[in-house]
Amino acid sequence: MSGRVLVGVKRVIDYAVKIRVKPDNTGVVTDGVKHSMNPFCEIAVEEAVKLKEKKLIKEVVAVSCGPQQAQETIRTALAMGADRGIHVEVSGKDYDTLGPLQVSKIMAALAKKEDAQLVILGKQAIDDDCNQTGQMTAALLDWPQGTFASEVAIEGDKVKVVREIDGGLETIRIKTPAVVTADLRLNTPRYATLPNIMKAKKKKIVNMKPADLGVDLTSRLEQLRVDEPPQRQAGVKVETVADLVGKLKETGRI
Repeated sequence: MSGRVLVGVKRVIDYAVKIRVKPDNTGVVTDGVKHSMNPFCEIAVEEAVKLKEKKLIKEVVAVSCGPQQAQETIRTALAMGADRGIHVEVSGKDYDTLGPLQVSKIMAALAKKEDAQLVILGKQAIDDDCNQTGQMTAALLDWPQGTFASEVAIEGDKVKVVREIDGGLETIRIKTPAVVTADLRLNTPRYATLPNIMKAKKKKIVNMKPADLGVDLTSRLEQLRVDEPPQRQAGVKVETVADLVGKLKETGRI
């Protein structure tokens, strides 16, 4: 397969940041908080770049939906080896209600527009943990899907995917074009080197709006409130058999 691969890269609050809920319970605090690329998206980018290095595909296109800051996430993907980026600008109320269905519509429209042979996404994002975008994108395109991939290999016009399931590993072969979602054990993402970071600044990022793709971002869900998880109760010490035997010995009862 010598086609084009679209890779979704989501900007999320960094995994090392302690999440704080807003006082009015409308969401979490994002102002002044460090953001980075979703870890599963990093794995997806790495896999796409590896396929290109093996000359199995010709171009890797990184796609992100969100405010202007999302371009920083795209630049990170470009520094990792992606060829160009597409920023679908979404801000304000549309961004607040942006969910898997809306992102899937955008990815499906771009896959058709770019004539992509493969769409690789992280299996889930660490902010909402939805694990839905890949499946919805495949459904909208009516493409086969290989989710939770721990191994990907291109074999002619088919993609071999070893996927993680409850009972162990399942191996499937799907025809292209297809959608693949990356699991944790698929690979280890590379660090972007300084020379590649400098080169990434010269790579092209196309800016567009959802309307340019004919996508309606109207949400079918209403978020009522966001709350902190309940405080964990203090633990209770449980005496083991060894503790009891020790006390009995101390008292001379055994």
